[in-house]
Order: sequence, then structure tokens, then C-alpha cells
Amino acid sequence: MTTPELPGTGEQVLLVGLGNPGPRYAGNRHNVGFMVLDELAARVGGRFKAHKGGAEVVEGRLAGRRVVLAKPRSFMNLSGGPVAGTAKFYKLEPAGVVVVHDELDLPFGSLKLKLGGGDNGHNGLRSITKSLGTKEYYRVRFGIGRPPGRMDPADFVLKDFSTVERKELPFEVDRCADAVEALISKGLVAAQNTFHAG
Repeated sequence: MTTPELPGTGEQVLLVGLGNPGPRYAGNRHNVGFMVLDELAARVGGRFKAHKGGAEVVEGRLAGRRVVLAKPRSFMNLSGGPVAGTAKFYKLEPAGVVVVHDELDLPFGSLKLKLGGGDNGHNGLRSITKSLGTKEYYRVRFGIGRPPGRMDPADFVLKDFSTVERKELPFEVDRCADAVEALISKGLVAAQNTFHAG
């Protein structure tokens, strides 16, 4: 197997954060992808604007690359349409797409980066895979941990982070944004080597 290269074949790459739209969901665990994209938008120095692809987008430069930051305007389980529509508008192949999302199977704050793979029960990823017609896009997985006791994972992801987690959250979101920058500037293996510790 060849070593995965940088996302995208050209200079431009699409960075997608997953979440649910609206203030009601803003602090939910499921919305950590949006939180990371907000941090990246601050680094780019842009503000999200509605785009006909079905997402809020910011265009700019990050880590020496031209980037399109996108937050789908649909609910999580319908993320695929806006992601595929935005990628098509910017003429980007799936290999030029990086999706930042919450991950139940990782402890809070852990990061894992990968290319391809299954959706692991994540409805946002399932929708994106279906709409892009392939699993071969990049994922940056932000650990949110497992629900306590017998709580339904579907309820857990729609709850806000705990008080203890909220104290750490800005640091972890910042670190995840660093991981995205490393991925698009140094490639997958280098980013994994830096951010998969622990």
C-alpha cells in the first residue's frame, strides 16, 4: 500500500465540520466538528456565509494551502448532500475532502486521523459516503467518549459537554485544528505520528 499523500491533488482542499444547525445544538457533543471549523475560520480570518452548495462556507488560506471551510446547513444525518454539492461546486474529488467529526469510540479529547474506512454508526459519515459514492475521503475523529451507564448513544451525542469537559474543550478544539493543519500541510502519516499519542 502506498503512503497516503496530502489531501487533494491540487492546491485546494475542502474542510468539512459536522454538526446540527441552530443555537439549540451549538454546545452538543455532536457539534464538535462545527466548533473546530469555527476555530479554523478564525485562523483563516473569514466569516461563514451561505453557499448554494448547501453549506456555510469560508474561503481562504491555511497552512500554505487554499481551503474551503464548510459547515452543512442540513441536519447531521443529511450532511452528504451539502458536502457533495460543495465539493462539486469547487471541482474537488473525494480525496480532497477532510471531514471533522465526533467519535464515540475514542476517549474525550483523543484524536485519530485516517483515510477511508467505515462510518462506525455515525449517520453524518454514512450520508457523506453515500453522497460522494466512496469511503475514500479523510476523517479527523474527535473523541467524545462513551455514554455513562445505559444512556442511549443517540441521546448522549445531543447533550452538551460536561462541566469538566467544557474546561478542557477550547484546548482540545485548538489541538484538533492544529491536526487538520498538519494533515493538509504535511500529510496523513506525519499528522498521525504527531497527534495519535496516548
